[in-house]
Amino acid sequence: MSVDLSVNLGGLLLANPVMVASGTFGYGTEYADLVDLSSLGALVTKAVTLESREGNPPPRICETPAGMLNAIGLQNPGLEAFVADKLPTLAAPGVPVIVNVAGASLEEYVAVAERLSAHASVAALELNISCPNVAEGGMHYGVCPQSTRDLVAAVRSVSRLPLIVKLSPNVTAIQPIAQAAVEAGADVLSVTNTLLGMAIDVERQCPVLANVTGGLSGPAIRPVAVRLVWEVFRAVRVPIIGLGGIMTARDALEFILAGATAVAVGTASFVNPRTVGEVLCGLRAYCEESGVTRLADLVGAAHPS
Repeated sequence: MSVDLSVNLGGLLLANPVMVASGTFGYGTEYADLVDLSSLGALVTKAVTLESREGNPPPRICETPAGMLNAIGLQNPGLEAFVADKLPTLAAPGVPVIVNVAGASLEEYVAVAERLSAHASVAALELNISCPNVAEGGMHYGVCPQSTRDLVAAVRSVSRLPLIVKLSPNVTAIQPIAQAAVEAGADVLSVTNTLLGMAIDVERQCPVLANVTGGLSGPAIRPVAVRLVWEVFRAVRVPIIGLGGIMTARDALEFILAGATAVAVGTASFVNPRTVGEVLCGLRAYCEESGVTRLADLVGAAHPS
């Protein structure tokens, strides 16, 4: 049986719904010997900022039960180095390239987005308004509806590319943030980023991470992420990218049934770099076994009709 796995993300057409999460797959080349990059639905980059960033001091990663904490701090070579050195290799596999955009100010987000929008090899932008590991920018814009609205509107005014907004789980209610993003021009919402957490070394009696806190990812956060996708699906009518602890095709199906049009694999790639391929194969097998000819028909199917 032939299964149609294609999806439409706000005008961005993907051959399949399985992509990689920003910050977990480098710039693709790091995994090229292990993963068929051309099989991805899309390749999402590490965050790009206007100027280069060294990130937070080490230690900045630690393993936790059913997950990990990271406080990388958006380490990246900066916009111009990214355009010159990274973007050409990203385009090579022939799949859509989604660039994750971050900044310390609204003006920085706008400058990066405007510059990237001029490059034909950039298929979409993902605004990172939810990183919990930086002192300025990041999550600051994703916890207040008005700040979200202002930032998204400013970027929308300088870019015609499909605009994805990556939301934070570190809020009392995610629906008002989602609605503000959509009202300001977001075409797609990415749900969700890492949960703010920390670990303490009981022998040394101090925080494990030099940054003290970090973002918790992995299977431990999946039930929270699925719940957030469910809530956002009921609040807005734009496609959703679901992520947070996806390790298997069944995990991905939870997100799709909750309302996600596409899914992103993150922490699992550190454990098993071939997870993205296994998830894609598993989705196809599930559809074949269930008599589903079009994966898009499963989006939000768990909601009451």
